[in-house]
Amino acid sequence: MTKYQIFVSSTYEDLKEERSQVIKAILEMGHIPVGMEMFSAADEEQWKIITRQIDETDYYVVVVGSRYGSIADGVSYTEKEYDYAVSKGVPALGFLVDPSVEPLAKNTDKEEEKIAALAKFKAKVKQRPVGFWKSADDLHGKVSIALMKAFNTTPRIGWSRATGVAGPEVTQELSRLSKENAVLRNQLSVAQNIEVIDRRAHLQGRIDTLKSVDREILIRERGKKTWDIRVERTLFQIFSQLAPEMMVEISERSASTFLAIMNKPNADVELSPKAPVPENHVRLLFADLACLDLVEPSKKKHQVADKESYWSLTQEGNDVLKLHRATRLEAEAVSKSDKVPQQDQGAAVPPKKRSNAKKKSPS
Repeated sequence: MTKYQIFVSSTYEDLKEERSQVIKAILEMGHIPVGMEMFSAADEEQWKIITRQIDETDYYVVVVGSRYGSIADGVSYTEKEYDYAVSKGVPALGFLVDPSVEPLAKNTDKEEEKIAALAKFKAKVKQRPVGFWKSADDLHGKVSIALMKAFNTTPRIGWSRATGVAGPEVTQELSRLSKENAVLRNQLSVAQNIEVIDRRAHLQGRIDTLKSVDREILIRERGKKTWDIRVERTLFQIFSQLAPEMMVEISERSASTFLAIMNKPNADVELSPKAPVPENHVRLLFADLACLDLVEPSKKKHQVADKESYWSLTQEGNDVLKLHRATRLEAEAVSKSDKVPQQDQGAAVPPKKRSNAKKKSPS
């Protein structure tokens, strides 16, 4: 019988009982759990040991409660282990505490930074199928079922007793082919994951740059000759306002009106019908965004008589907009999931569809 090595990851102090049940479930199934309780999270040398253990692991299980955990370089060790396992192509099984469970006060984060980081980490884990647990015993059963499914759908190399293996020649050939296959699959998976991670990091860098640059928007009221209203905005706020309009294209004149409408201090302000934001000011804003490869002059054809200047998003600009909006949607989903119980891992139909698929029964 093949025995699989299974890496168990979580915060430690608040999930001791839950970790114990996961390890117990793995042992009862006849497989090999690997836990990092014996290693110090602050020791750089231990991170090398952790990565080596994950490299040799067949499956990765992460249990997420109500704490983000100790942070190194801006990321908790649990999330760091998760990202590494995914980048190495190790099948990752996530188990999140059910939103209906009220944790002990000592088992929750108090710092806003950690609370926000935990929400983002949960959203990341939920990009793959997950299970939701309400107690350590509940987690024991769900881990067992999820691992059995993973063994069948995503078989791994695992470990075998030496006495149960064929002769040395067959063993060597099988080993060579198996390693070659595993290397090729891992190389492909790693390349794909690294590309996704690197691209996301690059786009997040663009967003951070935009957020760090301030610009003043000048607004002119109806009947006035000067632009007396001044509104401070980051370049990211300006990009966020204009980008949806530039998915096709927008003229500098239309951008002037649109920026004035979006940024006027109150609804009672009547805007000048002509250049409510100076068009040369708008042109400089587009120039700033073009320097970051986010916008470009529109390639659409226009009539010869049309002397307007038009701008549209580049592929880079489209990707930044998608990441920004996707992040907002993920945050909304996390906020909603904290109020509505989620379905368990492995369910084939979303909750609403499942309820319509069968007769209603008393709750």
